[in-house]
This record gives sequence, structure tokens and C-alpha cells, in this order.
Amino acid sequence: MMYLYPLINQSLYMDDLTPKRKKSRKGWSLFLGIVILSLGIFLYVRYYYVFGTGVKSGELNYLVYKGVVFKTYEGKLIQSGFRADMPGGLQSNQFDFSVEDKEIAERLMVASGKMVQLHYREYFARLPWRGYTKFIVDSIISIEEKPLDPLSEKEPVPYIRESM
Repeated sequence: MMYLYPLINQSLYMDDLTPKRKKSRKGWSLFLGIVILSLGIFLYVRYYYVFGTGVKSGELNYLVYKGVVFKTYEGKLIQSGFRADMPGGLQSNQFDFSVEDKEIAERLMVASGKMVQLHYREYFARLPWRGYTKFIVDSIISIEEKPLDPLSEKEPVPYIRESM
């Protein structure tokens, strides 16, 4: 009888531990599932959720195709007006943007120096394959020639230096 008592006692101990292990695994898998779901939602909102949309207009300064690993179209739009970054200083109001669509980028490359209106999407953060900025231009609303000089109402004539 002494010999059987430790075996019975040991089997009772084993039955008590088995449900706790399953409960523990279920708890960890639930916790891990919640963490993965939360991380997925965070990454979606941070990098793929469109935070805002709008239209910017101004003179298109340039649009270039650049990058080391990921080649992207990057541009700069000069808006009318000035802003002060620090007291006593003035700076032109510039809008830096990226373009994903090749057709839109090609149309903008030939429109450098013209007045344009661009529709854009704004994200919380940038992705390297999407561009260097959080602002992605997705369509062109209009492309216009620069307005004429209001004082003379005629096309400015470039200065050509005569050779001697």
C-alpha cells in the first residue's frame, strides 16, 4: 500500500496542473493575438490611412525623379505670399510633394514654371517607396500659363546681350 500511495498522490497532482497549462496557453495566445491586431491597426493608420486631402495652387518650381534605392518623383510648388519662420525673417511659402503616378509626373515635368492646381493626399508618416514627403499628389486640377505683368499687360521680353 505504501508503494501505491505515492503514485496515486502523483497522479492527482498531474491532473491539477494540466488544466492550468491549457488556460495559460489560451491566455498567451489571446494576448499575442491582441498585440498583433493592435500593431496591424497602428501600422495601417500610421502609413496607409489618408489623414487629409486638399488642393494647393502656385507656381511649379520643379519636379525631379530621384532616389538611391527607391526612385520617386519629388516636386516643389511655390505659393503666393510669404511666411515668417522666425521673427524679422521672411520666406516664400513652399509646398514639397511626391507623385506616385508616372503619367501625372510626366505632365508636371513639362509644366515647370507654370501656375498649377494640384490635388493631394496627406498621410501621418511617409514610406520610402511612396516618396520623401507625407504629401502625395494624386491628380492635376489645372495647368495655366503664368499671368502677364499687370503693369504692362504684355509678355515680358527677355534681355538679350548683344555681342561685340
